[in-house]
Amino acid sequence: MSTRQFNFCAGPAALPTAVLERAQAELLDWQGRGLSVMEISHRHPAYMAMVQEAESKLRQLMGIPDNYKVLFMQGGATAQFALLPMNLLGTKTHADYIDTGIWSAKAIAAMAPYGAASEIASSASGGYLNVPSQGQLKFNKDAAYVHYCPNETIGGLAFDYVPNTGAVPLIADMSSTILSEPIDVTQFGVIYAGAQKNIGPAGLTLVIVREDLLGSASKTTPNPFNYALQAANDSMLNTPPTYGWYLAGLVFDWLLQQGGLGVMAEKNAVKANRLYQAIDESRLYSNNIVIANRSKMNVTFILEDEALNAEFLQQAQANGLLNLKGHRSVGGMRASIYNAVPEAAVFALVAFMKDFETRHWA
Repeated sequence: MSTRQFNFCAGPAALPTAVLERAQAELLDWQGRGLSVMEISHRHPAYMAMVQEAESKLRQLMGIPDNYKVLFMQGGATAQFALLPMNLLGTKTHADYIDTGIWSAKAIAAMAPYGAASEIASSASGGYLNVPSQGQLKFNKDAAYVHYCPNETIGGLAFDYVPNTGAVPLIADMSSTILSEPIDVTQFGVIYAGAQKNIGPAGLTLVIVREDLLGSASKTTPNPFNYALQAANDSMLNTPPTYGWYLAGLVFDWLLQQGGLGVMAEKNAVKANRLYQAIDESRLYSNNIVIANRSKMNVTFILEDEALNAEFLQQAQANGLLNLKGHRSVGGMRASIYNAVPEAAVFALVAFMKDFETRHWA
C-alpha cells in the first residue's frame, strides 16, 4: 500500500486525507443503499438532502446572508470570466478590472466579446510585485461591476485589503483563497471559485451571488450558464457534477470539525510565516514580492543559482515533497499550502530547503 506524500500542487490540489478516507469507505455503498453516490439520480430525495446540507454548512462556514444565492456550477473559474459579463452587464457596456497577474489578465481578455474592460489599475509595470493601493483605483461610476483577483496563484501575489468600490458591485475570483480565512461576504456582489484548491475536486465551480444582481443575463446566455435560472432551479437546471458536489460537502463538514475558518486562518498563517521566514533567512532562496502582498496560499521563491533547480526538484520528490515546480510562465518554485496541506508538510519542506542549501550553497 502506497504512503501519502506531501502535495504542494497549485491545483488540482491536496484534499484532506480524512475526506478521501470517508469517500473511499462510502464509494461502493453510500448511506447503506448498495450503490455509489455517483450512481444515484441528482433528483433522488437522498441526494437532494445531501446537497442541501452541504449548502447549509457552507453558509455556516462563510456567514453567507439569506439575500445571496449559492450556485454549484460547472466550467471552472475560467468559464466565469465570460459568464460574469453575460450575466451582469445588463444594459451597460463596460466593467472595471484590476490587473495583478495572469488570471486577472485572462479575465480582462475574456471580456472582449461582451463589452469593454476598463483596466483601472495594474501592477504589471512593476513586475507584479505589489498590488495597487486603494488610492490608485480610479473607478468608473457607471461600470457594471469591478473585478479583481484577491490572490494570484501563479505569481503568489495577494491583496491585503478588500477594495472599496462604493455602489458598484465588487466581483472576486477567490479560487485560491476561499475557505482559507473568514471574510465579510456582504462586501461582494459575486464571489466565484474553482473547487480544486480549497473546496474539492476539479469540475465544480462555486458562485455566490447577491440576489439583486440576478435577472440581467443577455438573451444569448445559454440556460445552464444563466445565474438566475440556476438559482431558481437550485443549481439543477441540468445535471450537476454530482460527485464533486458530494466531496465538497465532505470538505465543508471537515472544516467545521476543524473549528471553522478562524482556526484555518491561524493554521494557514503559521504555515506561510514559517516558510517565508525560511526563505528570508536564506542566501539561496528569495521572494521579491512586497511583504504585505505575499500570498498565504501560494508561496513562490527562486534559487540564486537556477542551475540547481532540477536537482532541487528531484531531491524534493525523493523526500516526499511533490509538485514544487513553479508555473511555466514565471519559473522558480511554488509551494501551494492550501487548507488540506498540513503544518507537517511545511516543516518538512523547510527542513529540506535548509539541508539542500547547506549541501549546495556554502
